[in-house]
Amino acid sequence: MPERGAGAGPLSRRRLILGGAAGLGAAGIAGAAAATWAGRSEGGPDPAADPPLHGSRTVPFHGPHQAGVETPPQAHGTFVALDLGPEVDVEGVRRLMRLLSDDAARLARGEPALADTEPELAEVPARLTTTFGFGRGLVERVDPGAVPDWLEPLPEFGHDRLDAAWGEADLLVQVCADDPLTVSHAVRMLLKDARAFTRPRWTQSGFRRAHGSQPDGTTMRNLMGQVDGTVNPEPGTADFEHLVWGGGGPAWLEGGTGLVIRRIATHLDTWDELDRPAREAVIGRRLDSGAPLTGASEHDEVDLAAVDATGLTVVPAFAHVRRAVTGDPEERIFRRAYNYDMRGTGGEEAGLLFAAFQADPVRQFVPIQRSLDELDLLNEWVTAVGSAVFAVPPGCEEGGYVGQSLLEG
Repeated sequence: MPERGAGAGPLSRRRLILGGAAGLGAAGIAGAAAATWAGRSEGGPDPAADPPLHGSRTVPFHGPHQAGVETPPQAHGTFVALDLGPEVDVEGVRRLMRLLSDDAARLARGEPALADTEPELAEVPARLTTTFGFGRGLVERVDPGAVPDWLEPLPEFGHDRLDAAWGEADLLVQVCADDPLTVSHAVRMLLKDARAFTRPRWTQSGFRRAHGSQPDGTTMRNLMGQVDGTVNPEPGTADFEHLVWGGGGPAWLEGGTGLVIRRIATHLDTWDELDRPAREAVIGRRLDSGAPLTGASEHDEVDLAAVDATGLTVVPAFAHVRRAVTGDPEERIFRRAYNYDMRGTGGEEAGLLFAAFQADPVRQFVPIQRSLDELDLLNEWVTAVGSAVFAVPPGCEEGGYVGQSLLEG
């Protein structure tokens, strides 16, 4: 029998497979549609009833305090440090802060910045906050007599290996949101505002669990697997008001606070060599629940006097939780940290962007860090490679701008 043309001859294996797949696909689609309709008619899940979206949630920019301090931490954060250009005078700083405040307020509402060429990227604020911090250099340029006593580099502790590339700067911009694209776009818009007045010094970005993956209020975990920030003053309490907003500087800073940001590299490969009991002894808390070794749940108070059957203290002398308690109730801080991971992106470093707010870093943070520096065994696996201190001005009302109390005081 003569051969027939490809279009008219018997089905080839390829045509049979493709035809069969197409038929199965059509049947699958029809079946899925029928199942979906049946599910709806029988009271099953309705795709139209998806959980509500969170991208439209907003945090007001204006108020007596800047947002991004007592705001429940968002999933993503970027810290940008800038230095003023040598030619920028007081009027230049005033213009800069007006621009930054105006655009930060717009973006927080889900509106585009004034010169936004990608306005669609501003439509999902996702609890966006922008927080500004002033370094010693900026305050001195405005008024040398207005510098808080504590606004200076921290002492270099024995286990620090600080790199100036992650050090002090004139201006800090902290941008946080539950969506990384929102953070990236906001940072770009604010850097456009600052371009004529500043030059970049460093940028550090970090993350927590994705929004919605855990209940609100869950204590974050760092990359070492430990809960991080259990013992924190509670926003809205008298304790928080005193320790964070309590005033530790000149009048222009009333309603503001101090920020210590430390880049802490973690040595995860050697940390992995420890078994679970050893890790828990180093920290003084259980890995699974975050409970202290003397308690049953995360927020149980640590009993530093408790001893075991051999007479040894349950929480070792070298444990992080023991060294972090100085015994002075004034020596407490509010942690709002983020993880970072540069592995696979041209670097080998991973760790914690330790951001801590307090009224007076010298009085509150330094004694804690000295205690940790002395005997904390965790120092074997963590190293501070960056450190900077900023004064966080109070918030502003609509029509005003952050820093107005200093720049027009």
